[in-house]
Amino acid sequence: MAKVGLREWLAVGRAIAEGNLIRHTSKSHFVDQFESRLASQLGVKRVLTVNTGTNALICSLAAAGVGPGDEVLVPAYTWLATPAAAVIVGAVPILVDINETLTMDPIDLERKITPFTKAIIPVHMANLPCAMDEILAIARRHNLLVIEDTCQAAGVRYKDKFCGAIGDMGTLSFNKFKNINIGEGGAVLTNEERLFARAVNFHDLGFEYRSHGSRELTETPFVGMNMKANEMQGAMLGVQLSKLKPMMTRLRRRFEMFESMLAQSGKFHIAPHNDPANAVGLCITFPSDREAIAFARFAGVFRLLDNSKHVYTNWTSILKKQAFHPRMNPWEWAQRPINYDFDMCAQSLDILGRTCRIDLGADYPLLIMYYHAKRMSQRAHRLVRH
Repeated sequence: MAKVGLREWLAVGRAIAEGNLIRHTSKSHFVDQFESRLASQLGVKRVLTVNTGTNALICSLAAAGVGPGDEVLVPAYTWLATPAAAVIVGAVPILVDINETLTMDPIDLERKITPFTKAIIPVHMANLPCAMDEILAIARRHNLLVIEDTCQAAGVRYKDKFCGAIGDMGTLSFNKFKNINIGEGGAVLTNEERLFARAVNFHDLGFEYRSHGSRELTETPFVGMNMKANEMQGAMLGVQLSKLKPMMTRLRRRFEMFESMLAQSGKFHIAPHNDPANAVGLCITFPSDREAIAFARFAGVFRLLDNSKHVYTNWTSILKKQAFHPRMNPWEWAQRPINYDFDMCAQSLDILGRTCRIDLGADYPLLIMYYHAKRMSQRAHRLVRH
């Protein structure tokens, strides 16, 4: 996660001192400036800041016209918000296996497409980019929308583009555990003017776009929700954004160091990356659960299967198809029976049970992480040897 410190505190103080805490006044500027800078940095035309990453997903799906009777393809390894967002707009999530990259398996993705599929949500988990070339090719063949969940990968590159700026829409989270951290917040990214207009509409109750360039946005207003960000969030985001590139540089250096040490023994299977040249997230996949469980006892190591609501078997409300009201249950509107069970993505469970993520310690000095990597390599070597 990104650190929050004195600079963020001072930025919030400036926003409070100016007295314009909501963004839609003639003197508001913090959120607008952040959106402009983020769009430029990620290479996307339009950015809309919202109050959470979850709402960024909901807003994107609504903007894309996803709704009752539609199916949305989501990976079996992601935070619960990804399938929940589909449910909130009236669609049903269809679970797709991950492969050894810890991201959506393009083979299983195409296998899960039906005539009722409307959108794909590839999730760049733990700074690990999806195989976007393959996913986009599949989407184009089947005329499907691609909405990237980049909540755990802000600032991560996939080849010559940034994650979140590749599909039809992208989403970011600014939760305290993310690469950009203001406690809670999110953003919608797109290059499509109509999708942006609809997102603006949905996130602000269908008002006449307020300060979002109303003369340019001609979409007919419709009833939406209130997902607006405020100027204090915008002030913090401006500071956090300036820290993103240096963080990615530090993560890349640490990845190379850890990878080199672990690879020297020839005994470890480092989880493959869909873009090795830009890799900033590191996972190790062991031959069995036993080694992964033992390795996860070390500081800074986490076995992926133990990651609570990130694993589909812990999505109780999804698996039981529970909505807040029986007449607002999307599974009742589905165009075919949709059933879930614990073993439906067995490939994902096998990989997650044998895989550990290593925290690369971007906020720690490189020398400290060097010694940490060296000790970890020695310990992991003994685990595999025995």
